Amino acid sequence: MLAAALAPRLARHGIHYGWVMVALTFLVSICTSAAVSLPGVLILPMSRDLGWGRGEVSGAMGLMFLLFAVTAPFAGALLLRYGLRRMVVTGTGLATLCVLGVTRATEPWHVWVAFGVLGLAAGMLALVLSATVVNRWFAERRGLAMGILTAAFAAGQLSFLPAAAALAEVQGWRMAVLPAVAGLGVCSLLYVLFARDWPADLGLAPFGAAAVVRPTTPPKGNAVAISLNLLAEASATRAFWILAGTFFVCGLSSTGIVSQHFIPFCADNGVGAVTAASYLALMGVFNFLGTVGSGWLSDRVDNRTLLACYYVLRGLSLVWLPFGSFDMFTLTLWAVFFGLDFVATVPPTVRLTAQHFGPEKAAVVFGWIFAAHQLGSATSALFAGIWRDAVATYLPAFVTVGLVSVLAGAVVLALRQAQPASPRPA
Repeated sequence: MLAAALAPRLARHGIHYGWVMVALTFLVSICTSAAVSLPGVLILPMSRDLGWGRGEVSGAMGLMFLLFAVTAPFAGALLLRYGLRRMVVTGTGLATLCVLGVTRATEPWHVWVAFGVLGLAAGMLALVLSATVVNRWFAERRGLAMGILTAAFAAGQLSFLPAAAALAEVQGWRMAVLPAVAGLGVCSLLYVLFARDWPADLGLAPFGAAAVVRPTTPPKGNAVAISLNLLAEASATRAFWILAGTFFVCGLSSTGIVSQHFIPFCADNGVGAVTAASYLALMGVFNFLGTVGSGWLSDRVDNRTLLACYYVLRGLSLVWLPFGSFDMFTLTLWAVFFGLDFVATVPPTVRLTAQHFGPEKAAVVFGWIFAAHQLGSATSALFAGIWRDAVATYLPAFVTVGLVSVLAGAVVLALRQAQPASPRPA
């Protein structure tokens, strides 16, 4: 009812309801990614309080990203089968229970279970949700809309961290989860009240289109079977493996190593947790600018060239970081530069997926490509912690990941240009 009343009022002012959907999904993405980022704040105080090694906690982080990866390929089919609102409420509810469950942990396996289920919940709500909303509600400005939602996914991982770190330092690490829990509750309620699955539910055409598009009939088949069938089809193409392989490196070089290990890395170099979290928040500001700008560019520039530049520049910045002085100027400069690139890879990757596989299949195929991203995140989240325990420094991990990122920049140029695929009739 609220959406039906709001849509015509916004239309009278020239505002398409698709932008409301972007705003609602923006909030969901911020709060979900804030929950996923909590291990980066909790790893040090939790290890000190409970007497665990960093490898034990980072193993739980690796499991979280692994199950995130397992869920993501099926999220597109689940969204198609059960609708946006049902999946958002289910995902945010599970994420809230898991984050609260971490605060009751007394044994390592408690943390592994809580973070593992959190990965499943986040997989329902991550970039696949954003890609689904963009493909349904926009015929034009898809790059810009995806850029905004991608920025939200990264901003949540970074912007909540200073408050969480301050709470952990003053009130104890169990209190650090409160901002994420409150955010998840609010955004879930707003999505139920105002979100709709398709523009046609409000009698609207997608933004930039002239005709109302009949919603795709929800598939009667099992969501797992739908996703696996599309994987079999997509994996027969060279484009899929290039996009999935380079997106694996995206996760390896961003959320896995930076979001989860930057604060402990700074601690090794005499920088406090709250201060380090503030640099991540600064990254979040410039990430927002960089990712929205990337979305704007992806509507205008060859997306392969954009990806190549992003991966090479990111790799060089990761190689340079361990050799910096870790003073205010150095970390500020790095945070600004890396923030502009942090997840700028997502809008061109989503557009290339739609070009090669068509808008009907794009969300599900992108789910598999995003799974590769999360496998990359799991790999660096786990092994960076193990490597740090083994050699007492993060330097080899950051340099290795940086060099692999530079290599990904060269690989993406091997992707052939594709003509936009046409959607199948509904």
